Parts: sequence; structure tokens; C-alpha cells
Amino acid sequence: MNLLPGIGFFEIVVVAVVALVVVGPKDLPRLMRLAGRAVAQARRMASEFTAAFNQMAREGEMEEMRKEIDALKRNNVISETRRSIEDAVRPVEKAVRDDMAEIKAAASAPAAERAE
Repeated sequence: MNLLPGIGFFEIVVVAVVALVVVGPKDLPRLMRLAGRAVAQARRMASEFTAAFNQMAREGEMEEMRKEIDALKRNNVISETRRSIEDAVRPVEKAVRDDMAEIKAAASAPAAERAE
């Protein structure tokens, strides 16, 4: 039974015997209860410290991610590509619309001539 690294069973027995001799059998249960509470409080404090440390690390990582996202927003390659494609397509769309207007005009002209 090795609860703490570096402290073996023999060391624990020696500490227990010394505590029994120094404190006495009457006050030993109260001392053990006090020691248990102190150990529990130390564990709580250690877990709170670990949780706070982990939260700070997560916040730091999130801040880095926010900076990366902002940089990507500023240097948005997709938007630039979309704009350049739209600029290239705009003259083609205009030419197609003009050709469609000419075709419609040509198609409606013979119909007007037939009606006369």
C-alpha cells in the first residue's frame, strides 16, 4: 500500500507510532479527523488550482483562435476570388443579355410583319 510516492509502509507505521506516543490514544482520533480534513482541503485547493490553470490555458487558446479567425476574415481568399469571378462574368452576362434582346427583337419583327 503506497499512498504517496517515496513513502513506504514502514514510514507510515513509524509516523503512526510517533503520533500515538506524542498525542496519546485519547486525542488520536480527533487528530486524525483534523488531518483528514486538512488533506481534503489541500486536495480541493489543488483541484481548484488545476481547474483555474486549465481554464486560463483554454482562454489563451481561444484568444489565439480568435486572432486566427480575424486574420482569415481580413485576408479572405474566397471573397477575393468570388469578386474576381464576378468581375470576369459581368461582361459575359451583359453580352448574353444584349444578344437575347437582339434575338427577341428579330423574332418579334417578322411576327409584326405577318400581322400587317
